[in-house]
Amino acid sequence: MQDNNTTKSTVSGKIISVTGQIAKVQISGHLFPLLFEIMTSPEDNSVKLEVFSQSEDISSCLILSNPNLIYRGMVISGTGKGLQIPTGSNILGRVVNVFGDAIDAKGPIVPQSLTPLNQKAPPLSTISGKLEILETGIKPIDFLTPFLKGGRIGFVGGAGVGKTILMTELIHNITGSHKGVSVFAGVGERIREGQELYQRMVESKVMEKLVMVLGQMDENAAIRFRVALSAVAIAEYFRDSEKQDVLLFVDNMFRFVQAGNEVSTLLSTIPSEQAYQATMQSEVGSLEDRLASTENGSITSIQAVYVPSDEITDAGVSTIMSFLDSSIILSRTIAQMGHYPPIDISQSSSGASKDIIGDEHFRVLTRFQQCLERYNKLAHIVAIVGETELGSSDQILFQRVKKVTNFLTQPFFVTENQTGRKGVYVPRETTIADIKAILEGKTDNIPAEKFLYVGSIKDIK
Repeated sequence: MQDNNTTKSTVSGKIISVTGQIAKVQISGHLFPLLFEIMTSPEDNSVKLEVFSQSEDISSCLILSNPNLIYRGMVISGTGKGLQIPTGSNILGRVVNVFGDAIDAKGPIVPQSLTPLNQKAPPLSTISGKLEILETGIKPIDFLTPFLKGGRIGFVGGAGVGKTILMTELIHNITGSHKGVSVFAGVGERIREGQELYQRMVESKVMEKLVMVLGQMDENAAIRFRVALSAVAIAEYFRDSEKQDVLLFVDNMFRFVQAGNEVSTLLSTIPSEQAYQATMQSEVGSLEDRLASTENGSITSIQAVYVPSDEITDAGVSTIMSFLDSSIILSRTIAQMGHYPPIDISQSSSGASKDIIGDEHFRVLTRFQQCLERYNKLAHIVAIVGETELGSSDQILFQRVKKVTNFLTQPFFVTENQTGRKGVYVPRETTIADIKAILEGKTDNIPAEKFLYVGSIKDIK
């Protein structure tokens, strides 16, 4: 098998079986289809089958069109190319499906060019090593786990801890000020969430620089398995052809793995660890490796990662996290305390080093981490005998760290209607200066409760 999207093909055959989203095609003659080649039917060119694996003269294909259109014995022929998605500047502001067809009731999209879904990662010689901070305006992220432009970032957490809300807030905050374009991939998530996100982006007036690619939970596994690749192909087009910086949002990356597992099960392949497909590592790797910064532009990817049963050691979650530069771990325990965003400080990590974030940020962050370590030890004592039993210096430290943890909560723009709190955008320099002031005791006269859900110290009444 070859991975080639341009070679002409005269492959032909007929369908011998259909199982769920998998059709098996018996190839006639000595020519075999290419890996990821699209096969169709002379009877109905709306039929789309993507070659997923080949065994002797039998091609196992993903059914990407209506399965009711195909039947045993149907004649199938190759197209000589893989699945391609329409790209161009006129796709901005639109909502499309895995094929690039408009689903926003605004009329069809006239393709300016076609980009293959399956492409190789950019050569190492073209990768850019330039590193800079991408400010989000969200205090706990900018202070604890700063994002790198061109990095791969994950929001990791179980059901209901706020992954989608946090991602939506990020889109709101950074898409408007971002000079490039943004692409959103809805992979296997709720249909309602896609509709709500679209409405928010229109209201925020950032939709004109955003493309939404949706393949949500009502779609079959074959479609859900390809949606993320469609979004990546669009992002690559804007990076390589338009030479722009791209923000790629994926909600949810775990559903990509899950869809691949469903496809693997239908193919009756032997599963690997924890019943996941044996090809999971290569499938995730082939997608993640394409999300890179080159001499032309950058792709900064922000991915929500669902954690089944809050088990972060799950093999699917671990595989995705192994490709991430920064991991934001969302804690159910912190969420139950009413602190949002519920970021677990001790487990989250960032790829930003001292040289990138600067000396001042590094000093304040290091001091906070040292104080937090002491605070966690004292918290066990306080839970048993109370805070008044601590020594005077420990009481001061305990209160200051408590104020910082309260200060790292933030009212979001996208939840204003639910919480009644007006959303705020806080510059990174302001966050660093305010936390430094708290740790130095300049706010010792202000109760810790006053620091909850404020923007900066100046907002405390």
